[in-house]
Amino acid sequence: MTKKYAEVWDLGSIFAGGTSGSPAFQQHLHETKEAVSGLEQAVEDVKKAGDERSETWAGLLVRAQEIGKYVREASAFVSCLTAQNVKDEEAKILSGEVKAISAAYQTVMTAIDEQLLAFTDEQWQALTSEPAMAEISYNLNERRERAEEKLPADKEQLIQQLSVDGYQAWGDMYNEIVGRMSVPIDEDGQTKHLSVGQAANKLSDPARDTREHVFQRLEETWGKETDLFANTLNHLAGFRLTTYEARGWSDVLYEPLTINRMQRETLDVMWETITEKKPAFTAYLERKAALLGVDQLAMHDISAPLTDASRTIPFDDAADLIVTQFRKFSPKMADFAQHAFDHAWIEAEDRDGKRPGGFCTTFPLKEESRIFMTYDGSASNVATLAHELGHAYHQTVMNDLPQMAQKYAMNVAETASTFAEMIVADAAVKQAETAEEKIQLLDNKLNRSIAFFMNIHARFLFETRFYEERKQGVVREERLNELMTKAQKEAYCEMLSDYSPTFWASKLHFHITAVPFYNFPYTFGYLFSMGIYRRAADEGAAFENRYIDLLRDTGRMQVEDLAAKHLDADLTGKEFWQQAIDFVKEDVDTFIAMTAEKAAHN
Repeated sequence: MTKKYAEVWDLGSIFAGGTSGSPAFQQHLHETKEAVSGLEQAVEDVKKAGDERSETWAGLLVRAQEIGKYVREASAFVSCLTAQNVKDEEAKILSGEVKAISAAYQTVMTAIDEQLLAFTDEQWQALTSEPAMAEISYNLNERRERAEEKLPADKEQLIQQLSVDGYQAWGDMYNEIVGRMSVPIDEDGQTKHLSVGQAANKLSDPARDTREHVFQRLEETWGKETDLFANTLNHLAGFRLTTYEARGWSDVLYEPLTINRMQRETLDVMWETITEKKPAFTAYLERKAALLGVDQLAMHDISAPLTDASRTIPFDDAADLIVTQFRKFSPKMADFAQHAFDHAWIEAEDRDGKRPGGFCTTFPLKEESRIFMTYDGSASNVATLAHELGHAYHQTVMNDLPQMAQKYAMNVAETASTFAEMIVADAAVKQAETAEEKIQLLDNKLNRSIAFFMNIHARFLFETRFYEERKQGVVREERLNELMTKAQKEAYCEMLSDYSPTFWASKLHFHITAVPFYNFPYTFGYLFSMGIYRRAADEGAAFENRYIDLLRDTGRMQVEDLAAKHLDADLTGKEFWQQAIDFVKEDVDTFIAMTAEKAAHN
């Protein structure tokens, strides 16, 4: 049967050949190295000459932003290469080269930051008044403030240089180990060896015996490597903590909050409000256990379908469904998604050798994005596909902005993606043809809520406590298991019959080097998107351009200011978070009402 859309992405339109052997990519790397080196020399020459004229430094900043796009283009390409084939040795070598180039670029940017910090108030006013600086004035002030909080430039540059082999290499090591792992799964009378990503997809199998078997095999497989993963995690954290100590940062959340342009008060009130509202969601877990005929859900039951008749959705159908639902909210968003499907921007094929998980990455020079996932036809996969398209749309509406103004943080990135996911999931529930289908779709939506309110909370609790213990020395794998289990019990309100002690090893996010605390931004984005979705539902088509305006501001505002400007909301108070959670709770109420009779018979 002919497929309408490709399930393998096209990287050849980015760099001819589309592989790790692409001559075009080698040429790009050469040009990027030369550009970074040239910028470094230019900054040094200007400093030696004592040239502090605003027009000179404005020109250097424009040049630096353009070169930043070249660096980002290279980084995005190698991330695609290493994700699509974890055994591509040449891609791994290229990844190391790109990391070195990126570190060199950051070293130059630190030298620029040093000058920004040295300007007098009068000189600073002159620089930010330059026409070319108008759209990045917020970002320049942000860079200046952050530079003031760090070490002298020469020490920060040394940290960046050492990070390639002393920090980022530990993240590479984690990916290398995971890429070699296989999970032995007994199926149809024989043992099959699956990648961890393929095995994880089977945790949503309708058969409880299958889920339990796969879960146990996954735990065993991860457990065999926890000694290595304890090393990668401890060394990653150790590098960060040593850097924080040198800068005088005692709070491990200081950097992630700064990166996310978010106040500690906002983070605390968000988790506090979620914790207060969790009883509504534990009621959902109790009801699902009753529907599945068990006393308590196990970890592998949370995402289980409620019926053996779960529909498999072909990729082509999922694509058309997403475009149709996007169009009801935003024709521009729908046209964008259609373009992505038509031009093979998505790597979705279910095959061996791919890394687990999903992501969206952007190519700023080509002004294109690429989406990575492993699609198996589940409703959860459709949600993931919509989620990643939301990321890509977020980027496309910002493509005409200066590079610095495009740098939005993870928390608002997760807002756009979760909003896109919500459009599709909510429409599917409303259009369900039978009560059974509606119940299953509601369950799919609530699975996501549990992930944001409980699973992410467990990650946050674990990581916060791990970092505090790591300050005192290496945390051994047995203790990591204990911390993870304790965090999960607390986050899930002890509603499960078993937990995943090795989750700290199996979750890639704990080992990512790009940003620390790759957890709470997901929950922020989810609830923030609920606030946006409610507004969109009230205003209809009139909200489309307002939504675009909000997205375009995400790279140049604090999140509290963003919410105040576009939603008239105070993120440091409970009201916004309570309303967003109550909006989600409506699904719980509907689910419990619709399943009351069925649960009573089980």
